[in-house]
This record gives sequence, structure tokens and C-alpha cells, in this order.
Amino acid sequence: MNESKEDKMLLAGAEDKYQQCSRQYMVTSTGFLDLRQRTLVEGRLRELSKASSDVSWAFFGGYEDAERTIAMFLPDYASLEENHPLAVIRAEAPSGGRKLTHRDYLGSLTGLGIKREMIGDILTNETGADILILEEIRDFLLFHYEKAGRTSLKLESVPLSELRIPEQKTSMQKDTVASLRLDNVIASAFSLSRAKAAEAIRSGLVFVNSMQAEKTDFQVKEGDKLVLRGKGKAFLREVGQRTRKDRIFIVTERYL
Repeated sequence: MNESKEDKMLLAGAEDKYQQCSRQYMVTSTGFLDLRQRTLVEGRLRELSKASSDVSWAFFGGYEDAERTIAMFLPDYASLEENHPLAVIRAEAPSGGRKLTHRDYLGSLTGLGIKREMIGDILTNETGADILILEEIRDFLLFHYEKAGRTSLKLESVPLSELRIPEQKTSMQKDTVASLRLDNVIASAFSLSRAKAAEAIRSGLVFVNSMQAEKTDFQVKEGDKLVLRGKGKAFLREVGQRTRKDRIFIVTERYL
């Protein structure tokens, strides 16, 4: 994976937080990372862990299937649940108006000068959104965040335990593939040609279990989570027997 100047700065910052935890025996963390950034940081942390085992680390986004996560670094006395720096802002829009989208909320937040790494997942619903943020900007948002576009918002801070996670519709799909190569499974799960799937993989748009995968012949396993940027996510739920034509029966669950 090619590293840009921004990537190198990101990795240096994550390594600094790791070393700070080790030296000062304190909990540290990064800002929110997207899936590609998480892949880069996780690779660097695995290298650091080979030389030192006094720091444990984990990625956390506030709920199990979060797309944007922070990297947390924990000394042995600390637990993630009691030391995470996340907060939830609940934004409620007036009834009867246009339903606000993820883009509406994100655009209005960045319009306030909030950096993207301060903002986690934005979980929209029929009446508003629950917005995961770093705790350090909570009070600023409660005071200054008044509108998304032209729509006025009513804000409150709620505990992470009360986070509203939208129910997602899924569809189960049965298919057969020549092998469990990543390009085959992505093509099946997202209804693409194998050539289009391979192009997406080589372009860095495909993630397996939150790690960027750039090799078309990567072997997918039952239970793996697959993300294709711009198309959504799916799970390989079942790998069955081979057919008479020596193809492999699979079942994928795609989130709509």
C-alpha cells in the first residue's frame, strides 16, 4: 500500500500515542480513523507490538459494527469501556420537514470547523441522528451546533449505552463461485462482474474484516465481513459443498 505524506503523519501520530502510553503508563488514543487509515495504523501497531508487549491496543467506535473507529492504547490497569473518550450527541429535527441525510449532518459539522477525525459514525433515523464524537468537542457542539443546512436542531448529550443503532435491512443471496478468491466473492456479493470486482480491489476500495485488501486472490473465509466503498457491506455467511461442476456453494448477506 502506497503511503502519502498524510499517511506518514497519521502513522507517526499513532506511534507517538503508543509510546506515550508505554512511557507514562496512561491511556491514550488517536482521532477517528476510516477503514483505510485503520488498516495502516493496525499494520504499524503490529510491528510495534513485536518489540514491546506492555501496551494493549484496540479499535473502538462506540458500537460493535462501527465503521469509523479510534485506536486506543491501554496500560494493564485500564479497560476500554471505562476509559474511552467518546461521546454521543443526539440531534433532533422538527417533525414535518425534509429528512436530513448523513451528508447534511457531516457538512454542517465540518462547516463549524470541526475536523473529520473528531467525528465518528453519524447514525441517522426518522427524527434526527445520533452522532459519535470525541468527548473534547461535546460542550462546543452543544453550544454552537444549531442547524444542519436550513433545518434547526435540538441537541442533547446522551450516554453511549443509549446510542440508537438503526436496524438495517439485509438480503440473503445464494450463489456458486469458482473459488473463495476475494474477487469472486466480491463479484457475487455485490452483483458485479469479476473484472469490476478486481478493479475495485486493486483501487483500494475493498475491506475484509475492517482491513484493506488489495490482492484479488486473497482467500475469504466463512463469517468474513466485506466492505466495498460506495456499495455497502456484506457477510459471507455460509460456505457449502462443491457442485457437480466443481464450484463452491456460498450464501452472502448484503446490507441494503
